[in-house]
Formats: sequence, structure tokens, C-alpha cells
Amino acid sequence: MHPRSSGRLTLQHRSNITIPVVGGGPAGLMAAETLARGGARVTLYERMPRLARKLLLAGRGGLNLTHSEPLETFLTRYRDAAPRLRAAIEAFPPDALRAWCEDLGQETFVGTSGRVFPRAMKTSPLLRAWLKRLGRLGVEMHLRHRWLGWDGEGRLVFETDDGRCAVEACSAVLALGGASWPRLGSDGSWVAPMAGAGIEVVPLEAANCAVRVSWSEVFRARFAGQPLKRIALTLGTETVRGEAMISRDGLEGGAVYALTAPIRKELAAQGTAELRVDLRPDASEEALAARLAKPRGKQSLATYLRKALSLDGAAVGLLQEAAYAKGAPLSVLETGALTRLIKAVPVRVTGLASIERAISTAGGVSLDAIDETFMLRARPGTFVAGEMLDWEAPTGGYLLQACFATGRAAAEGALAYQARGDAAGVVPT
Repeated sequence: MHPRSSGRLTLQHRSNITIPVVGGGPAGLMAAETLARGGARVTLYERMPRLARKLLLAGRGGLNLTHSEPLETFLTRYRDAAPRLRAAIEAFPPDALRAWCEDLGQETFVGTSGRVFPRAMKTSPLLRAWLKRLGRLGVEMHLRHRWLGWDGEGRLVFETDDGRCAVEACSAVLALGGASWPRLGSDGSWVAPMAGAGIEVVPLEAANCAVRVSWSEVFRARFAGQPLKRIALTLGTETVRGEAMISRDGLEGGAVYALTAPIRKELAAQGTAELRVDLRPDASEEALAARLAKPRGKQSLATYLRKALSLDGAAVGLLQEAAYAKGAPLSVLETGALTRLIKAVPVRVTGLASIERAISTAGGVSLDAIDETFMLRARPGTFVAGEMLDWEAPTGGYLLQACFATGRAAAEGALAYQARGDAAGVVPT
């Protein structure tokens, strides 16, 4: 039996029910599987020549499916959207996603960070097994079909290599993604037809992306490409521990990505945002001062800080960058000022990387535009899922988990809607 399949709604007359799914990413594929298991005939439409291209890219460094932390903690990662996503994720939580993955023959494991990966660490084995399953379930797939919106009769309209075509359906699931990495398929082109149909769409913005910092030429030339390890980043009341990478234009990496949402809000309100970098989050100012009490002797300051505090060249360079920005070299700071700087190096963020280079996007179809079954209030029978909805989360497995869970929830909403129409005597498409 498929994991967590008991108690699901199913349609009684499979041969008479066809439900289109638009979008061949994780949310769309999960919606297609859920619909097919529920008794619907499913036709999946994808604009690209291959399915799940962004998922394949995500798996290059190891496919992070979900996270193993307690569910209540897990849900907080979705910030303001958590209450609206809770039911979908509780119905298909991380443990169920792991069981589903293993049912495809892909064993999973929990890494030292708590993140969950398939044992193979790659996307391709899982995707091949998944597509074979969808084939066995009878899911029909049409590639190179770009969704353009609805025509005057409410039909789904697609642009294909052979021209435009229209598809009639009593219900459908849209899982068209956000606008990050548009060359892989999700380019946000669905925003215009959605907005034109009177559906509220929150503007798409970059999430999980690098931040821009105006480094000095000396710092940029010397330290671009070097990591800042075992640090803590703070913006306002939020602190994230992890690592960051210095780039020519700013900072990137997991710790930075986790603060994208508050950084974006601060930039919108103030024009800039100030991150505070704690280079030694496990040591207090007093502990650092005690280690710096030893005479430096003839050692260079960089050597002294490396030996006394285990600060590498990039960390010392960041300290020097901050000191010079305040008009004084690092070497003239007294111990108290130096330790305070080590615990809170100010980094002035001037902007975010472009949405095309972001890992994910914020914004999308407003959560107020859908009901509890993920159906558009303005277009009964049309359900939406995945990253095209207005939610965001950090990297670490949270993005994929919500895509899988909302894809499944939207499909179950479509099955219920179709079943109600069938029971009422409405002839399905």
C-alpha cells in the first residue's frame, strides 16, 4: 500500500474523469500521483522538454528532501504562512515523505545537520522511479506545453510547437513554480494571466539568495571565494548560525539565505540592512578578552588572532574591513573594542541578488485567494500548489517538503471537488 494512503477520497468512475495538472516539478508530479491514485485520469502538461529540471539541479550537491527536526519547530520555518500550510504538512509530514521515497526504492538517511537525503544523494534515481510509477498509474504527459491562461469559455490554453490548443476540464491543478532559475522552466509567466483573471498575486521576489555588499577593492580581491565558518548572523532579533561565503558582490550561503525574508523587509523599509556577524558565537566577550590578554610580541595581528582565537584570514579581513570603514585600522583598537567587534561585525547590505539567481522566490498567489483545499476562490475547480503560492522557507528541506505536501493537498481538494460534482450529476470532462 502507498504510504498514508488509507482513508483517501477516490472517484468511482475513473474512465470518465480527467483532471489536468499543469507543471512538471515536485508539486505537479505529486499532484498527478495523488489524483491517479484517487481514480482520476490525469494529463500532465509541462512547458519544458523535460520534467523536474529544477529538482534535478537541486540534487547536484545532494538532494535535501526534508528535515528531521520536530514538526512544531519545522513549521516555524514557514514564518507567516505556517498557519495556512500546517494542515497540508501535517497530512504529509517529513516521515511520510521519507516513507514515500523509500517506497520508490530510494532509502533515506538523516545527515549530521538533521537534513534528510536519499541514500544515493542524487535526484535522478528517485525521479526515474517516480516517472515509472506515474506511467504505471496511467498518467499521460505532454511536454512543450506552455500555459497561457484561460479562454472565454474557461478552458486551459496552451502554446505548443504545433500552435495553440485549449483543454476543457471541470477541475485542474496548477503547479507552475516561482520565477527563480527561469531557464529551467519556472519563469513567472503565469502571473499575468492569473492577475488578469482577478486573482490576487503578491509580486514575486528573490528568496534564499545572496546579499549585495559594497566591499572595498582590497577586500574583494583578496577574500572573494573564501568561507566564513562557524559564525552567527543577526538581523534585528533573528540570529542564524552556520556558514557564509564571501563573493565579489557580497555574501551567500545557508546562514545568509535563512535571513533573506527579514533582510528583504528591512531593505524595503530602510533601503539598506545591517547584518551583525559573530565570528566566535561559542565564546563570550569576556572569554575572548581573556585569550587576548597574552602579549602579542612580534607577531602580526593576523597571526596573533589566528593563534589566540582561531580566526582565519577571511575573518580577520572582515574585521579589518569593518575597522577601516569606521576610519581606524584594526591594530589601534583596545581589547574591549576588538572583542565587541569580533562578536558583532557590522556588514551593510545594499540589496539582494537577482531573482534569476535565487534558489527560490517569495510572493505568488495570495493565500487569501485560496480556500482550505487550495482551490482558487475566484475560479472554482482550479487548485494551486507549490512555489507559485505566496510562502517562503529557508533551504534545509523545507522548500521541497512544502511543494510535495501542497501538491498532494491540492490534488485531494480536486478529487473532492470532482466527486461532489459527480454526485450532483454534473457530467465530468
